[in-house]
Amino acid sequence: MKRESEGRPAPLFEGIMFKRSVIITILMAVLLIPPCHVVAVESGLTAIVADHLRERILPGCAPSKIFCRQEFLCGSSILPRFYTERNFRPGWIDDTGLSFQAESLINMIREAHLEGLSPKDYHLAAILSLVNRLRMIENWRAHSEFFVDLDMLLTDAFFIYTTHLLTGRVDPETIHTKWIAYARDADLVQFLTTALATHSIESTLKYFRPPHTGYYKLRTTLKRYRDIASRGGWQPLPTGRKMRGGTVDKRINIVRHHLVLTGDLSPVYRTGNLFDGPLEDAVLRYQKRHGLVVDGVVGPATLARLNVPVDEWILKIILNLERWRWLPHDLERSYINVNIADFRLDVIERERSALNMKVVVGSNYRRTPVFSGTMNYLVINPYWNIPTKLVKKDIYPRVRKDRHYLNKKNIRVFENWNEDAPEVDPEHIDWSRLERGTFYYKLRQDSSPMNPLGRIKFMFPNKFAVYLHDTPHKRLFNMSNRGFSAGCIRIENPVGLATYLLHDHSEWTHERIEDIIESGERHVVHFPRELPVHVLYWTAWVDHDGMINFRDDIYERDETLSDALNETPPAQ
Repeated sequence: MKRESEGRPAPLFEGIMFKRSVIITILMAVLLIPPCHVVAVESGLTAIVADHLRERILPGCAPSKIFCRQEFLCGSSILPRFYTERNFRPGWIDDTGLSFQAESLINMIREAHLEGLSPKDYHLAAILSLVNRLRMIENWRAHSEFFVDLDMLLTDAFFIYTTHLLTGRVDPETIHTKWIAYARDADLVQFLTTALATHSIESTLKYFRPPHTGYYKLRTTLKRYRDIASRGGWQPLPTGRKMRGGTVDKRINIVRHHLVLTGDLSPVYRTGNLFDGPLEDAVLRYQKRHGLVVDGVVGPATLARLNVPVDEWILKIILNLERWRWLPHDLERSYINVNIADFRLDVIERERSALNMKVVVGSNYRRTPVFSGTMNYLVINPYWNIPTKLVKKDIYPRVRKDRHYLNKKNIRVFENWNEDAPEVDPEHIDWSRLERGTFYYKLRQDSSPMNPLGRIKFMFPNKFAVYLHDTPHKRLFNMSNRGFSAGCIRIENPVGLATYLLHDHSEWTHERIEDIIESGERHVVHFPRELPVHVLYWTAWVDHDGMINFRDDIYERDETLSDALNETPPAQ
């Protein structure tokens, strides 16, 4: 059987059911937690708790916001339904006290930090306080309300935790503009009812985790980096001269120890103050993982990155685990992935990169949105219909300086945005309409070597009017920070991508595509099969070699998300 970190957990409710006593023994022995059975009581506890639950949440009497032991129950909207459908029979209490399924839930809540979530969000302190109090009392009849409180808190904890695993702790659309969330829904009441009936609380919670290998790899890396932090992290590196191959410097041992901790250098390698070949190779790996200039030299940029405390990388991992929870559970076997923060595009086939290239994305002022679409055609030698907002910001200021600007750039003007709109003489344009918001003209730049779309554009219709396209400004791909566009995504190797996407059609060879480009004729080519496109924003991920990669937060989204994760969960 695969380990949890190697892939998706077993399907829901799959596996052998052990006897109750065996499960309790295993949980107590492996997880090393104190037993949750608080007291052995006479029969009748379940019925008494049910009566109390009925009084608290009887339909028509329950308040819209339910509190329990001063804890707001976030699942107030669905908690009454859960109890009503089971005739108010408690979910976690039986006639002997706390059930072993409650133990499973408590143990899973304790381990929520492994998902990058916080156990405190799931009433853990209040739950453990009640468990400890009930363990010490003898007259349970006089304290039956405690069992009611405990049952309600556990039920609410299950609902909150499954919601966070399923859709994320934070709704991205509430904190980010131009970020499309993927709504996933599940009947949590039915899931809980089934889980309790089949004694499968733990497997049910695992089922709600994102099933993607990338999530599990990042989850494993979180544990490793927390282990590094628990041992004191790494030593800060003093400033000084650059260190490169052949350098002798007392700081080199600090660099070596750091790179051993991060996995870039073998732990069996010898110590010393000489910057030798194996250390240079390790520095190169480190720089590549961090999106730095890969030159093998520990200069100011690399030194600054080495001095980032491990806790900051841990936070970055937690933030990106949350972003995984925002994604569809099914990304499909083949898709195009654009990582905005990495300035790269990957064509993914069966979880491996089949083709990758550099991209240019939107600047911090014209950010590329995060969303998914379906690519279904490409255009060779496209013309560019210039968005009105860009006409106002970019084109009109140039026209004011040079009245022949439109002719020089092969930009034609049409009366409106209809396909059959007549062409208009630029001299007759009333540019003042731009300010009044009544500018209905369409400006179109014909295909040419200087067209901003280059020679090929790849279309996946979306409300942002964002697509992939070529560019005449190839020099931008040599930059390390490639945030220069107005939102669309410029790609480094458009002919290579077109050839790959059309490989099922033998007539569409690399040579034929190049010939059509040279002809200057406009061609629209529909793909034999549509391909999902995911435009995402990762500042931390694990690559196919199992190494963690970090990138700068170019749109300053990490801090916003961090603040949101620290807020109180909203009501469900």
